[in-house]
Parts: sequence; C-alpha cells; structure tokens
Amino acid sequence: MTQLFISAFITLFVVIDPPGCAPIYAGLTKGATAAQRRNMAIRASMIAAAILLVFALFGEELLGALHIELDSFRIAGGLMLFWIAFEMVFEKRTQRREKRAEEVAATPEVEDVSVFPMAIPMLAGPGAIAAIMLLMNEARGLEQDLTVLAALAAALILTMLALIAAGPIMRLFGDKVEAAITRVLGVLLAALAAQYVIDGLKGSFFAAGAIAA
Repeated sequence: MTQLFISAFITLFVVIDPPGCAPIYAGLTKGATAAQRRNMAIRASMIAAAILLVFALFGEELLGALHIELDSFRIAGGLMLFWIAFEMVFEKRTQRREKRAEEVAATPEVEDVSVFPMAIPMLAGPGAIAAIMLLMNEARGLEQDLTVLAALAAALILTMLALIAAGPIMRLFGDKVEAAITRVLGVLLAALAAQYVIDGLKGSFFAAGAIAA
C-alpha cells in the first residue's frame, strides 16, 4: 500500500504541478487581500477535488459506455501525460498557463479565479483526469482504491497550501527555482507516462495473442 500511495501521489503531484500553478495564482490574485487569496485557493482546490473524484469513481463506467478498452485508455493517457511532461521540461506548459492567466486578468469583471482558470483547467485538467482514471483502473480492491484517493487528497492539500503561500514562496525562491523544479517533475512524469504506454501495449498484445490462440 505504501508503494502504491507513493507512486499515485508522485503521479498526481507532477500532473497537477503545484510549483507551476503557484506563481500564476500569485499573479492572478495580486489585487486581492490575504483572506480573499486564501478563500479562492481553498475553493479552487475543493472544486478540482470534486471533479477528479467524479472521474475517479465513475471513469471506468464512462469508458464502458463508450466501448473503450482499458488498454487503449492506458496508451492514450500515457501519450497525453508524456506530452504534458514534454511541455513541462521545455516550459511550454508554463507559457500556455501564463497566457491563459493574462486573458483572465485582462477581463475586468472577472474577480474570482477559483473556478476558471484555477480549478479548471489548471488543477483538474485533461492530464489530471487521465491520471486519476488510470490509477483507479490499476487499483485492485477497496483498499487500493482508498489508497489512490488518499494520494489524490494529499496532492490537492499540498496544492492548496502552495496556492495559499504562493506570494511569499515566489518572493523567497524566485522564478529560476520554480523553473528547475518544474523541469525535474517533467522528467519524472515522462518516465511514468512511458510506463503507462508500455503496460497498455503489453495488455493489447497479450489480449490479441489470447484471442488468436
């Protein structure tokens, strides 16, 4: 269970990417008070948690309704996560998030950023949804399901704390440290994504061989 928790936590933490979200959140909430920033950070994390929980619990039924094989989803999800990792290593993801944040900031009537763009799509984006569905589909039994959900909760709690402390953290460490952390996390995510693709291909070939036999 400990190994599963660590693996799931690392996957979700890397995909959600608190080090990448924190400076953007700090920029979006420059004009807000400390209490407003704290409330929006908590609200964004809770909304993201609700979205990811729905996909964690009912993602398998959704795949079945769409007649999508689990191995196909492993491959597609792995490729999606690999693309996110590529963008993290080469800072493409951060640039896209900053552009999205600038668009929101340029709209005067938008004050609460907890739903958009923070909860969706920065925290509970396609990569995080794919990751939690893959992890839940890999889990076997109630105990492993609860372990994955506990890892999700831990990742989101740390994300919420990072958002709350975004301003002081950015003043303390600066952009260079944040960029270095994001690149390291991107390399880890690339390795995890490759493993998902390998597992999906193995499952597909094994199923094809069994049918042929």
